[in-house]
Amino acid sequence: MSTDPRPRAYPIRPLPDDDARFTFGLIRDVAEVLAAHGFPPVTSGLDHVDLQQALFRFLYSDRPGGAS
Repeated sequence: MSTDPRPRAYPIRPLPDDDARFTFGLIRDVAEVLAAHGFPPVTSGLDHVDLQQALFRFLYSDRPGGAS
């Protein structure tokens, strides 16, 4: 159990209708950071979609499986 006194910043609440920060450029930047840390490069369109969905769940969803 964590004893960190700071409140969680994620998921972002309330869930925005449209968040202009959540762009393909953000997904590309995250993919580049992963590759820079030695992970395989994200080259497949399906890998980009999966990365986008995983990042969306982290940023906006507080339930396992991605439900808001």
